[in-house]
Amino acid sequence: MFSLPPGQPYPLVTIVTATYNSEKTIRDTLSSVASQDYPRIEHVIVDGLSTDNTLAIVREFPHVSRIISEKDKGIYDAMNKGINSSAGDIIGMLNSDDFYVSNDVISKVVEKMISAKSDTLYADLVYVHPEQTQKIVRTWIAGKYQQRKFLFGWMPPHPTFFVRRHVYEHLGAFNISLRSAADYELMLRFLHKGKVTVSYLPQVIVRMRAGGMSNASISNRIKANLEDREAWRVNQLRPYFFTTILKPIRKLIQFVRKPNTVV
Repeated sequence: MFSLPPGQPYPLVTIVTATYNSEKTIRDTLSSVASQDYPRIEHVIVDGLSTDNTLAIVREFPHVSRIISEKDKGIYDAMNKGINSSAGDIIGMLNSDDFYVSNDVISKVVEKMISAKSDTLYADLVYVHPEQTQKIVRTWIAGKYQQRKFLFGWMPPHPTFFVRRHVYEHLGAFNISLRSAADYELMLRFLHKGKVTVSYLPQVIVRMRAGGMSNASISNRIKANLEDREAWRVNQLRPYFFTTILKPIRKLIQFVRKPNTVV
């Protein structure tokens, strides 16, 4: 774990996890946050009234700072609730089937954001087999940010995206009218339109179980593409005609790339 200069307090980091009937995977998520060596973390769980053992498992972990259990309008509505109830200066999202690759991830994130004086940060991610989580299926190497990258179908992995509180306060949270593209729209709004300062941590920090709503079928991919276009429209931005076409095509590279570091 890195050390701050004497007298400088460690920023409080909030991790928001949205859950719904997540008993099969939530223990990995909770354990990965509980094992972090960073000294100031609050873990907020926002549950959509699970009917399985999700909340019973959550209550086994004393590091959890807050549990919100009530009906929501989807995962991004739940994330908004987590943001609104959080106290952290830096806020990150960790899905209920994702987990951090090591116990120093948050320390590295904070160290990088402080040294780079950035208001946001993203890193790399690997997709893993849903049950054999040591088996890597895809590797998402985001690369260093450049202002025009979004125009060429680029986006950073959302579970690696950390944001200072004041950015949410000034630019807003997730647009829940966009289903699968709400994370894309938020990062497009913050980085491409808002030009918020950003730093890149060039290593894998999250393992994500393979799957996902937007890629489940051809019809879902078409709907996701339409929502990607809507993300540009609601921000009064004009993409190239090929921007949203390139976005899913870029994912094909993830099946052949190798991670920068052993995870």
